[in-house]
Amino acid sequence: MSPSFRPRGPKNVPPKSAEEIDELVRKLRGEQQRPENYREKSLKLHGWICAKCGREFELANLHLLTVHHKDGNHNYNPPDGSNWENLCVYCHDDEHSRTILADYLEGKNKK
Repeated sequence: MSPSFRPRGPKNVPPKSAEEIDELVRKLRGEQQRPENYREKSLKLHGWICAKCGREFELANLHLLTVHHKDGNHNYNPPDGSNWENLCVYCHDDEHSRTILADYLEGKNKK
């Protein structure tokens, strides 16, 4: 007898309770908020100052201070902050545009 590739009917899976759904939503929200945590940690570790230009920030303009991942991997967030540096938006933009310019000058531009 050959195997059938016919679609199977739905499995009899009991519906989730309201508590199970609430727990799942809490878990998913927690995972969404986790990556933002490294910014707070970096600000505490490295202070409210741009590592490149030395500009100091206050609460009113703190949104202009960003966290740059030195190795480019946004998922690598060691608790000691060794992969982070706080850069103002202008220096952060400059840091990333340098890579683009270097690739262009070496003939690595992708078109």
